[in-house]
Amino acid sequence: MTKMIAGQALIKTLEDWGVDHVYGIPGGSINHTVEGLFLEKASVKYIQVRHEEVGAIAASADAKYTGKIGVAFGSAGPGATHLFNGLYDAKMDHVPLLALVGQVPQAIMNTNYFQEFDEVPMFSDVAVYNRTITTAEQIPYVINQAIREAYRQKGVSVVVIPENLAEAEIDYKPTKTPKVVANNYSQTVDPKAITDTLAMIKAAKHPLIYAGRGLLGARDVLEKFSEQFSIPIINTVPATGVISTDHPNSIGTFGRLGSKSGFEALQHADLILFLASEFPFARFWPKNIKIIQVNNNPFDIGKTVDVDYAVISDAKSYLQGMIDTGETVDEGVWLKANRENRKNWLTWLDELAEDDSHGLNPETVMKKVAEISGPKDTFGVDTGNVSEWGVRGVPMNHEQRFAISGLFATMGFGLPAGLAGALSVPDSQAWSFSGDGGFAMVAPDLITEVRYQLPVINVVFSNKRFGFIYHEQVQTKQHFYGVDLTDADWAKVAEGFGAIGFTVKTIADVVKVFGDIQKLQAAGNKKPIVVNAIIQSDDPIPTDFMPLDPELYDQKMIDQYATAFHIDPKKQPSLGALLRAQGDTL
Repeated sequence: MTKMIAGQALIKTLEDWGVDHVYGIPGGSINHTVEGLFLEKASVKYIQVRHEEVGAIAASADAKYTGKIGVAFGSAGPGATHLFNGLYDAKMDHVPLLALVGQVPQAIMNTNYFQEFDEVPMFSDVAVYNRTITTAEQIPYVINQAIREAYRQKGVSVVVIPENLAEAEIDYKPTKTPKVVANNYSQTVDPKAITDTLAMIKAAKHPLIYAGRGLLGARDVLEKFSEQFSIPIINTVPATGVISTDHPNSIGTFGRLGSKSGFEALQHADLILFLASEFPFARFWPKNIKIIQVNNNPFDIGKTVDVDYAVISDAKSYLQGMIDTGETVDEGVWLKANRENRKNWLTWLDELAEDDSHGLNPETVMKKVAEISGPKDTFGVDTGNVSEWGVRGVPMNHEQRFAISGLFATMGFGLPAGLAGALSVPDSQAWSFSGDGGFAMVAPDLITEVRYQLPVINVVFSNKRFGFIYHEQVQTKQHFYGVDLTDADWAKVAEGFGAIGFTVKTIADVVKVFGDIQKLQAAGNKKPIVVNAIIQSDDPIPTDFMPLDPELYDQKMIDQYATAFHIDPKKQPSLGALLRAQGDTL
């Protein structure tokens, strides 16, 4: 045993679990946890953020990139309440996160002391494990259990630490129990489920895979299954990268952040294989489609949409079981038409990228990012219209990693996720993508990137509006109110914070500036970069409803949609038209 303050024992426990950095801001009620960070600074890096929200969001992004638990802390009172956005993001997207929360010393608890209040009830909704330390000696044990539960339940653990207990000296002895977490466990799949669903797939004319985050890390198995059974794949937005974005059977996503190919595939599908997801927008799928849902959590099955067949299994094991049957389905018109539809959609995005006649298109920037990014880069994408450009444009065809605020959809996610990428995957280039609205919420933490010499490339799409909400006001025929933004020169803001700032307004600007950035990074630049992209203010094309098929929609509706979003139905024939041209209809 070794004598040390309990705050140091706490950090040693984190170190045992492979935690190498922690985010937070010091405060009187958590100072001896910070002292523990100082004493263990050779092993666990303390990242001083400028707002606890940024630390908590970055910790959530860490978990999304790596699968390893993210850790953030806040002092009692406002430090604790500032954590909530990041904690709820982790809760909603089912990733492990540990929040260390300061509390006033025990002797003055319950006396209405400065910044003192009952913190456990406050975290009861967000946390899967929520405890207040009662003795100094139990700190390593409780932290150990908190981490176990965060992994086991894929959620947030909160540990409240009265300051006098972190300060106390204890006898510390590391636990002998191996720090094993079976994140990629496999299961024995019910053979009847394999037989039954195999028959359903073979009977389907237009089957479709809908893949969720639970299949991240199983790309090879998913792609092999798709190829063996000739089924196109849609992925949920948080599962971007679950299949290589350049795989011929990948047809994008569905919904407002989606693709034409994803939307239209759903309109013609007769069977969905719903894998490893609780996708909340499944309730908007067409109602006449049979659904097989595969999930290792029985309570997620049927939660968002009624299903015809339930398979309680992790999706990777299920797909491997299907592959092992040796059964195959030949490529037919359905798969070929979906591939062609996807190719046409990507061609249309490329055409946008090559046109700045009405101002800079975001697709120009995303195309350049795809051209120059590396095989292990991380992409942190904020909430808003930028989510559409990011999801449609980031390349996820090697070992790149992607993070977005999926179900909680908090603005301000981009910059902290870029920060997390630089720390969690240090041998790659970290990128963040934000709108000017979301970036303004967290911009001061550029200072954090400067302080720790993290050369993140932060792209800010500036159009002086909350674009996503502006679109909703258009759709609901409201007055445009509260959605306009006062402009700021984000390149100059970056320079004021000690970063490097660039502004782009044209295709030529994009080519030059990103060329300059490549040279800077190749020369060993250690400063963060901000690219202020002044974009035209047209809405991104909404893909949650795309009335382009004359057999499903009247010509007036088709013409209105095509005119509004500058789309040529001749260049972008509907999936229905592609199917009919080859004699295949549902």
